[in-house]
Amino acid sequence: MGLRSAWLVVVFLFLGVTVAKNVSGLNVWPMPKWVSRGHRRVYMSQDFQLVTDGSKYSDGSEILKDGFTRMLDVVKVAHVVDGDLSSVDKSLIIKGIHVLIFSPDDQLQYGVAESYKLLVPSPEMPDYVHLEAQTVYGALHGLQTFSQLCHFNFTSRLIEVHMVPWTIIDQPRFSYRGLLIDTSRHYQPVPMIKKVIDSMAYAKLNVLHWHIVDTQSFPLEIPSYPHLWDGAYSVSERYTFSDAAEIVSYAQRRGINVLAELDVPGHALSWGHGYPSLWPSKDCQQPLDVSNEFTFKVIDGILSDFSKIFKFKFVHLGGDEVDPSCWTTTPHITKWLKEHRMNGSQAYQYFVLRAQKIALSHGFEIVNWEETFNDFGNKLSRKTVVHNWLGGGVAEQVVASGLRCIVSNQDKWYLDHLDIPWEEFYKNEPLTNITNPEQQSLVLGGEVCMWGETVDGSNIEQTIWPRAAAAAERLWTPYDKLAKDPEKVAGRLAHFRCLLNQRGVAAAPLAGPGRGAPIEPGSCNAQ
Repeated sequence: MGLRSAWLVVVFLFLGVTVAKNVSGLNVWPMPKWVSRGHRRVYMSQDFQLVTDGSKYSDGSEILKDGFTRMLDVVKVAHVVDGDLSSVDKSLIIKGIHVLIFSPDDQLQYGVAESYKLLVPSPEMPDYVHLEAQTVYGALHGLQTFSQLCHFNFTSRLIEVHMVPWTIIDQPRFSYRGLLIDTSRHYQPVPMIKKVIDSMAYAKLNVLHWHIVDTQSFPLEIPSYPHLWDGAYSVSERYTFSDAAEIVSYAQRRGINVLAELDVPGHALSWGHGYPSLWPSKDCQQPLDVSNEFTFKVIDGILSDFSKIFKFKFVHLGGDEVDPSCWTTTPHITKWLKEHRMNGSQAYQYFVLRAQKIALSHGFEIVNWEETFNDFGNKLSRKTVVHNWLGGGVAEQVVASGLRCIVSNQDKWYLDHLDIPWEEFYKNEPLTNITNPEQQSLVLGGEVCMWGETVDGSNIEQTIWPRAAAAAERLWTPYDKLAKDPEKVAGRLAHFRCLLNQRGVAAAPLAGPGRGAPIEPGSCNAQ
């Protein structure tokens, strides 16, 4: 705790204000870093305003203004707010929120400052909330937290904030807090992807890992190679290049980066529907033909197009589950292998490393699935982030080698594994057995993965939520504030799940397996 935070503790104790690690009655998810509260209540004015006097951020792009509007919308979405404030003591009416942002820059990138401080009400302006942040993206998180402090009173028909004065000082534990969606196994309509992005912002997740293409379909338009999306399921199950740009912009305005994945050389059968020469042969269609220079020209063209719209510093190049048997049984490739003195495993390494060089040439740093590290980790570019998925223990080895790591071990953080309960998502610790501080800093964070074999637009939300929220708190909240027993946070998570429902997100009950339905009549909070 810094000097200012310690000073605030002394002051609040002197004033009789409650300071606690887990504040009783604080139904905010994820739990903030530091919280204090009082015992009064205030009312939100019906013309609640945004004030930015003194802020260095001009908001020319209106990211803050739009975030403020969304905050008001979700606060008021569940009920008609038509109460009469005329009989309320004016000193108890909050007229607006004063947002002070110290950086004029709104470029979103990995590691951007996301901290904020929220005072309800402001000591200097008692009729306003005070929110300050280094960047507009920290301010957006503060608005999300404030929205969870607001409650509709069914008697007064007004929006109230209970237990004021609140002081919340907050920042994320990890800079990478991701959710993967898969639009190859099932197409996800653009409005549904936007709904997922909105719900990610509610839980302070900040990376949408877009697994765009795979064996089953290639739904994205690639201007450099316009026949690639011939591999889409149908002409209506596609994303134009402009659709992708819109998704990136929509996410960025909510503080969420989009990590595009181009999985090579395996998981790529769909590429050949538009360009059959990418297949090793008509009868053996993946991995992509390692012997064909055209293969790498296509990868170069795709990544060149990606660089125009996907502004995140990382691109994901896959590299998992590669079976080289098509290479070793197809005559023209076996001839090429012999000429280059390679076997199938060596050709796999050659392909991955060549794809990495292409990505680097377009200004990207690289994420690869862990098989690349397991098979030839010492050959990978030092700009590689290894994405752990097969199980435990890999992250330790990755950071010990000096490479960075993202944790998504499938036994804990795969959302398509419906038998994994939310408690296991909550308990999964990315830094397990990593005690060296320098090595800990190489763990960028973690990601929950919504693979698409059994989800489409009809059930993706209830498969993601609330289990993804359990991981979101693990990735946001300081380690010493996390519950050792997940059941101690069950009530707060149930409240968040109900809040998602009120905001139009189809989050499933906590009880039972992932994507479960209520088993009997009862309160949302009890399910």
